[in-house]
Amino acid sequence: MPTHLTQSRLMDRPDGYGPVSRILHWLMAALLAWQFASAAARQFAPDTPIEDFFWFSHTSLGLLLLVLVLARGAWALANAGRRPDSGLLAGLGHLVLYLLMMAIPTLGLLRAYGRGRGYSAFGIQVFPPRDREIESLVELANAWHGLLGWTLIALAAGHVCMAFLHRRADGRRVLSYMTKGQ
Repeated sequence: MPTHLTQSRLMDRPDGYGPVSRILHWLMAALLAWQFASAAARQFAPDTPIEDFFWFSHTSLGLLLLVLVLARGAWALANAGRRPDSGLLAGLGHLVLYLLMMAIPTLGLLRAYGRGRGYSAFGIQVFPPRDREIESLVELANAWHGLLGWTLIALAAGHVCMAFLHRRADGRRVLSYMTKGQ
């Protein structure tokens, strides 16, 4: 099959998102739901089997989400001008969601680095332990990681609500762009 035909089926179009965008979106949605559940378990059910069940993967999935949001951002840029028009407010909302999805795991990584204990994700060492803590990094991350995480939860809930409620002028549900694609 010619490359341009394969590529065009993968790319986004004004009438819907392509399969790459949809897979990245729904994979990240599932991983974020797990992250939100792990944060809620840590906050509301500390030192319980529920917390243990969700929390063990929180830091590894945080790094994976950072990699995925960067890939998703690059894919969005590669599809600039092809994507469905979401309007100014929805576009700003998506920008804020992307910025939070980059900032939150970055802060988590800064905290891990600042603690000096080293960090591994999925059993792969990202950085080794060090002799001393960098207090300013830990304090920065402690001040913002959780707050921005809860903010992301609230905005993601609003995103879901708007996706269900919003219709285009032709009556088509906006959600269909991300469920059915083209």
